[in-house]
Amino acid sequence: MSVSTKDVDLIFQGVGQKAGIEVWRIENSQPVAVPESSYGKFLTRESYMILKTNASKRGTFRYDIHYWIGKDASEDEAEVAAIKTLELDKVLGGRSVQYRELQGYETERFLSCFKPCIMPEESERREHKNRMFVCKGKHVVRIQEVPCARSSLTHDAVFIFDSKNKIFQFNGLNTSIQERAKALDVVKYINETYHESNCKIAAIEDGRLMGDAEAGEFWGFFGGFAPLPRKTTVNDAQSTTDDLPIQLFCVKKGEAERVPADSLTKKLLQTHSCYLLDCGSEIHVWMGRSTSMQERKSANKVAEEYLRGQDRPKSIIIRMSEFFETVSFRSKFDSWPQLSDELAPQDGRGKVAALLKRGGLDVKGLIKNAPEEEEEEELQSYIDCSGALEVWRVNGQEKSLLADTDQSKFYTGDCYIFQYTYTGEGQEESLIGTWIGKESVKEDRDSALSQANKMVESIKFLATQARVYEGNEPFLFYAIFQSFMVLKGGLSNGYKKYISEKGLPDETYKEDGIALFRVQGSGPENMQSIQVDPVASSLNSSYCYILHKDSLVFTWKGSQTSVEDHELADRQLDVIKPDMQTRVCKERAESDEFWEILGGRTEHATQKIPRETERDPHLFSCIVSKGEDLRVTEIYHFNQDDLMTEDIYILDCHTEIFLWVGQEVNTKDKTQALTIGEKYLECDVLLVGLFLQTPIFIIFEGSEPPFFTRFFKWDPKKSAMHGNSFQRRLAIIKDGGLSTMNLKRKKRAPVFGGRSASEKPQRSRSVSFGSDRPRARGRSPAFNALASKFGNPVVRNLSTPPALLSKLSSGGGSGSGGGGGGSLDTSKILSKSKAIASLTASFDKPTREKLLPRSVKVNTSPTAKFESNSRVNVIPMSSRRYSPTIKEDSKENEADTDEGLTFYPYDRLTTSSTDPAPDIDVTRREIYLSKSEFRERFNMTKEAFYKMPKWRQNKMKTSLKLF
Repeated sequence: MSVSTKDVDLIFQGVGQKAGIEVWRIENSQPVAVPESSYGKFLTRESYMILKTNASKRGTFRYDIHYWIGKDASEDEAEVAAIKTLELDKVLGGRSVQYRELQGYETERFLSCFKPCIMPEESERREHKNRMFVCKGKHVVRIQEVPCARSSLTHDAVFIFDSKNKIFQFNGLNTSIQERAKALDVVKYINETYHESNCKIAAIEDGRLMGDAEAGEFWGFFGGFAPLPRKTTVNDAQSTTDDLPIQLFCVKKGEAERVPADSLTKKLLQTHSCYLLDCGSEIHVWMGRSTSMQERKSANKVAEEYLRGQDRPKSIIIRMSEFFETVSFRSKFDSWPQLSDELAPQDGRGKVAALLKRGGLDVKGLIKNAPEEEEEEELQSYIDCSGALEVWRVNGQEKSLLADTDQSKFYTGDCYIFQYTYTGEGQEESLIGTWIGKESVKEDRDSALSQANKMVESIKFLATQARVYEGNEPFLFYAIFQSFMVLKGGLSNGYKKYISEKGLPDETYKEDGIALFRVQGSGPENMQSIQVDPVASSLNSSYCYILHKDSLVFTWKGSQTSVEDHELADRQLDVIKPDMQTRVCKERAESDEFWEILGGRTEHATQKIPRETERDPHLFSCIVSKGEDLRVTEIYHFNQDDLMTEDIYILDCHTEIFLWVGQEVNTKDKTQALTIGEKYLECDVLLVGLFLQTPIFIIFEGSEPPFFTRFFKWDPKKSAMHGNSFQRRLAIIKDGGLSTMNLKRKKRAPVFGGRSASEKPQRSRSVSFGSDRPRARGRSPAFNALASKFGNPVVRNLSTPPALLSKLSSGGGSGSGGGGGGSLDTSKILSKSKAIASLTASFDKPTREKLLPRSVKVNTSPTAKFESNSRVNVIPMSSRRYSPTIKEDSKENEADTDEGLTFYPYDRLTTSSTDPAPDIDVTRREIYLSKSEFRERFNMTKEAFYKMPKWRQNKMKTSLKLF
């Protein structure tokens, strides 16, 4: 797009520099900035421009520009708004999508910018007068003022009557609960905006006679009660335009010329031309990157004239530049190449900024298209990963509970069910999931999913459910298992029968055979050993590998690996071959014996295996019709209040999808949530090439985990309320807030294997070596000390701090939780113990004594205390609110007192010290620094340091050679 300073209005300098909204009103054919206090207020005789700047996770900006035209606005001002929008787009480097918004026919994307609604007025309101509005919409509310007369009321909509002292909401007989709930948001907005929150609120139900004083007061404004006629309203215009065939036109010399084509493909669009795509209710204007401003203005004019000629003035016009097409536009083409944000042209704003700067305009912020190079974002689990883990292997219709030493060793030919129990929001939470191996048979896959569904259903949907495929595991999964292995072959009868029928060799892993493992992960809190084919082509320079054959063990270190990668390989050696000497091979310095085992030297990969990255989340409301078809509606600029308890929603983050299931959803639909998620993956609504094996999490209302709520500004009390959406919001409005609400007390989720996080605060791991075992491999003192802590079966790995437990007091028995506060009702727990015992009796499990470490004594009485050789807070069941935690952990993120400590110079505390300090805790070297030297080295106090997340502490300590 050619650029000229004469095409740019001075008022647009410095726009789009931060996420948010900017608004201009057209006055005397010029845009005038609207003060922020007036955002959302529109006059019917005016035209407006609205810029919505959206910041992506990558730091780049995406822009939506809306130009709103009031029903009484002049054609000249409407045309000015359309042209100025193109100028604004040019300042933004041609990176925006522009929407023409006609009063009464606005897009949901536009309305969601001004929640709960926009209320256009003919003039500035100076004194109150009785008004009535009709409200329609389940996700966003469309408001239209109607005459204050009985004839305006119908059974098919919600009406709001705004009188001087009271606001009435009339709920039409045929309206949904969701529509009524959304309308209440409008009632609240009117009360706050026009009545300073001093008005009373009343809800009137259609069809009810004079049963109460409020209904009588409402009908009194219309001369008394009288039944409404049974009439319905149908919008035929919308259905007529949607049935029109899709047509593509090229704009040439101010005319729209039809593009003949049997099918629509991206190749039809030339970068030096503008095109119109007529989709009935929408007209898309596509502008090639090489087109001029004059050509773009001409294309917009042609689109307006085309709609007038078709007698469709209300159709939406959406304009976009090449490389910034909307999903709606791309979906109309049979083929469209994938284009990520990184591949889109990044020089648009830079060129514009340079030209504007020469013209004397302020270009601050315009040159920044993408963020500067930053460190890779730290992956987080968002929950405490030191809870209790139990795993079952599926064998046909049966399943068997694995011993602790085997619960992190999965075979690619098998399927597994896992239950992870942890402490969150002051009570136990549970995650029940399935892991499906790549080589597993359909019978085992179906059985695993069915049995996991039954487990979740049997505990009244109190747990989060997950479906995970081999090779697509999310970081949360790795963080829970911490040391995870994937082995070749399988143990299930179905897998063995399959390979036998196909005549395939049984490659099931054997400890005394030949095996090659790729070691990966980012630290001891998540590390994996993946068995690969024992051939040279399986190697990759970006990883370490472990190769064994009989009594020979090799560690191969790729040329692009780091010291941290080498230490992970050492850790995994203690899992795979804990008592054998290893031979270390560096890439390009391997022995002949090494290559002989792998069948000879060949070329191998050098780059890390790419993993999909999390993208900006998109929220969809979904409905499954009787014909099994899935229909989804995107909810723009979403927040927690958009989640209605009667519905199911999908949150798409690309690397995972989350299904949120409301409390009021019927049981049948709850059990079908996984099927809905799989249908969504098949649809690939956002056209981003979703994998069918993308992890799916099913979140049930009232049990939302932090790895889901992080996408919202979350108030846990809202999901703990009683009633449907309308009843909840009405109670909040009338009672003045959540603090007065009767909240649901969440029940404790049963544990199927017999263990809970409170009974067993430490993690079970497949690492079985002790600190006193002689080390055959040479390692740094820091690593040996840390590994000894890691291997102790009764001490949690201190490198993986519980994100939530550290915030909880381990004393006493009372406190306020996130869900509803108050002390734990032990009588209810005791009364349910028999029910839980009978519920879990049907699940195969070994005795508790076999599951727990030998140092732990088990008392199976309901009020048993937890006894161990380690120091543990013992809390009687009668006063217990939180799970007991190891004392060392309770202060893990707090500054230690200096009393009784011997301080040492920094040089004697580093991992590379030639004169190391004696008798220190090598996992916490920093505590032996004096306060002054600590501040000098860390540039902060000890107190400030221990308030930081554990991973950040470890990162700083590593950089200072203290970890």
